[in-house]
Formats: sequence, structure tokens, C-alpha cells
Amino acid sequence: MSLNRLPVPALYGLLLLSALTLTALFAPLLAPYSPAERFTPFMAPSVAHLLGCDDIGHDILTQLIYASRVSLSVGVAAAITSAGIGAAAGILAGYCRGWLAHGLNGLIDIVLLIPVLPLMIALAAYLGPSLGNIIIIIGLLGWCSTARVVQARVLQLRDLPFIEALRVLGIPGHQIVLKHIAPNVMEVIAAKFILAVAQAMLSEAALSFIGLGDPLSLSWGGILYYAFHRGGFVNNLWNWYLTPGLCIALATLGFTLLGFYLEKSSRENNYQPLVEE
Repeated sequence: MSLNRLPVPALYGLLLLSALTLTALFAPLLAPYSPAERFTPFMAPSVAHLLGCDDIGHDILTQLIYASRVSLSVGVAAAITSAGIGAAAGILAGYCRGWLAHGLNGLIDIVLLIPVLPLMIALAAYLGPSLGNIIIIIGLLGWCSTARVVQARVLQLRDLPFIEALRVLGIPGHQIVLKHIAPNVMEVIAAKFILAVAQAMLSEAALSFIGLGDPLSLSWGGILYYAFHRGGFVNNLWNWYLTPGLCIALATLGFTLLGFYLEKSSRENNYQPLVEE
């Protein structure tokens, strides 16, 4: 993927994601203070504290920088889970015939009918607040859209002449799937993975905002939760509640812009299979 060929929206998305990744990786170097340091509570923004301090005296800018690690980690881990399950289910449902394909299609239809957010809230409340539980919940409930898109692509590939030729030559089905079907759907999976990260970050922020996030790992949604319950909204402390919302919005915008570009690119290459010699 050449940067010169990227459209402007996708380039902006890539720049946003690069900034987010660098911030998460180099948080100890970029943060002005240690996350454990305390200063004057409710301190207004100043030169020493660009975004002020919260009710306990923690520097808000430092919290935002360190919280990027948690939000990004949860988004990527949950997206890997959902994209992996969705890719496997979509390939099997698209390539196989008979009871397995019908069973997978029925499972996908059932999960798609379930209202996701209420179920996420119920499961998070039942399993308890932890990052592991949040990742598992989001990953297990977010794979169906990937499965549907991958299945549609595999159905197109399954009846192409080169796949039929491989079957006639007696190539086992698992080799056809691994060496010829899977490489041809990787672009679709990559696009859905990028979009799944954005959706997972929004889901994590929603769960954290209502108090179901991990209290030991502060994310952007967790900062919003504390701002809401500790006087940030009541006292109109925009530097406390607005900044994490902007971080969430910019991060999801970056993933969405890049994901839409990859999705469009995969549709344009829909009938150009990558045949492995």
C-alpha cells in the first residue's frame, strides 16, 4: 500500500492511527508526569498542567496518554478475536456444503438477531469488570458481520474455474482452503478487522462509561465515567470530560476511514483472485 496512492480520507486515517499507536507505545516518554502523582484537585488548565487535574489531583493529560494503551489494546485484542472467529466461520460456511454450511448460517442468523449492546451489558455485569472479560464479550459478539462478508467472497471464489480445476485434480479441500481460498479473502478480513477495532473501542468505552470497565486499568471510557460521577459534568470541567470523548472520536474516525478504504479496495479486486502457483 503506497502512501502516494492513498486517497486523502484514508491518509488522514492512517496519520491518526500512527499518532495513536506512537502515543500508546511511548506513553512514559510523552506523559508529563507519573500517573500516580497527585497535585491540587480540580486544578484549572495551566502551563504546568495543560488539561488541569481531576478531583483527586491526577494530571488529566497524563491519564489520557496512559489510557490510550488500554483503549487501543482492548480494541485490537477484541478485533483479533472477532475477526478470527468471523473469518473461520465465513470460510467454512462459504466453501463447505451440507449440514455444516446450514448450521453455520443458522448460527450467524441467530447471533445477528440478538441486540448486542444489552447483551454485552448483561454479560459484563455477570462476569465481572476486567479487561479479559470485556475482550472476550466484545470478540464473541462481534464476529457475525465479518463472517457474512467473508462468506460472500468465498461463495464467489468457490465456483471459479481455477478452484474447480483443483478439485478435479484431486487436491484435498483443506489445502484448497488454506492455499487458495484464504489468501484471496485476506484483504476482506483486513478491512473488517480495522473496522472491528473501531467498534470494539466504542463498545469498551460504552461499558466503561456505565461502570462495567476494569477499575484497575483506566481507559478513555473510564475517564468519562469518573468525570461523570465525580463532578466533572456538574461543574462543567470541559478539560476533564470533553478530552477523552475527543480521543475516542478521533481514534474511531481513524480506524473507520482506513477501514472504508480497504473495504472499497477489496470490492474493486473482487474478481481478481490471487492464484498460488
